[in-house]
Amino acid sequence: QKSGYTRASIQPPITPSYGFMTTPANAALICGSFAYDTIMVFQDHFKHHILPDKVHILNVSFQVPDMRREYGGCAGNIAYSLKLLGGEPLPMGTVGKDFGPYAEWMDKHGIRRRHIKVCEDTYTAQAFITTDMDDNQITAFHPGAMSHSHQNKISDAQGVKLGIISPDGREGMIAHAQQFAEAGIPFIFDPGQGLPMFDGADLLRFIEQATYVTVNDYEMQMLQQRTGLTAHDIAARVHALIVTLGGKGSHIYTQKHRYEIPAVTAAQIKDPTGCGDAYRAGLLYGLLHNTDWETTGRIAALLGSIKIGHHGTQNHAFTRAEFDQRFNKVFGYAL
Repeated sequence: QKSGYTRASIQPPITPSYGFMTTPANAALICGSFAYDTIMVFQDHFKHHILPDKVHILNVSFQVPDMRREYGGCAGNIAYSLKLLGGEPLPMGTVGKDFGPYAEWMDKHGIRRRHIKVCEDTYTAQAFITTDMDDNQITAFHPGAMSHSHQNKISDAQGVKLGIISPDGREGMIAHAQQFAEAGIPFIFDPGQGLPMFDGADLLRFIEQATYVTVNDYEMQMLQQRTGLTAHDIAARVHALIVTLGGKGSHIYTQKHRYEIPAVTAAQIKDPTGCGDAYRAGLLYGLLHNTDWETTGRIAALLGSIKIGHHGTQNHAFTRAEFDQRFNKVFGYAL
């Protein structure tokens, strides 16, 4: 036993798409951001062009012959991976007047977007990331329409059985947690990179309202520091606390057990960005299908492993049969 737990092994108009006006069975409402990620590679080293004694008058320009634009944002990423598994994602977010190409992408992959609100006077959130040959990065992030996420209401989505609050505008995350709680809809609180926006009192309120909490190991340390709660304390307040540990796998804490989920070795490592979102899609799938925690964690781990083998957050692909076959090969039993 450890910390009180027994250890267990193992540019078109943005309108409602596809004409579906009722919520499908086993649908998950995914509240979070949508973003464009513009990724550029500088074929040199920043340190050769930034003079330490001149940083107070910095004025530099980097030529970037390699550039790609990816569809991203936590809600979009989670929805994409959940759809690959055969789940029914209902993403909810706010986007800008430039969302047309992203809308086409979602339509192409059969992801409903009737709960995506267009703010015509702003742009979709976007990050501009420049990486040098030392893997150093300079990033500029524009929140854009994400700051208006509170304009969406949980009550706009009828018949929802499960939700998740992933990084979004601060006001929206607070409002949606309150609305989920008032509606009696179980949800995952996934603060992610949005965690620094909240103080201890905010985070304690989220934990009290949420049904599940999921963080990575670094975020877990921040959560403990700001709330004064241990993993045991948090797990006592929710149905499960899920902590991802990168290459060391993940731990799922319930009120009685700590399940140790092994990491899945990726066939190749190209880009870790978005692995956490893929993992969360696996959590949603398992919860929607009443799967036990050992299997739910393994579905999530395998999804993250598949994503890491591809650049970008929505460029991995597989059939459900291929996923099931790989699951059986890795873990030794069938889904």
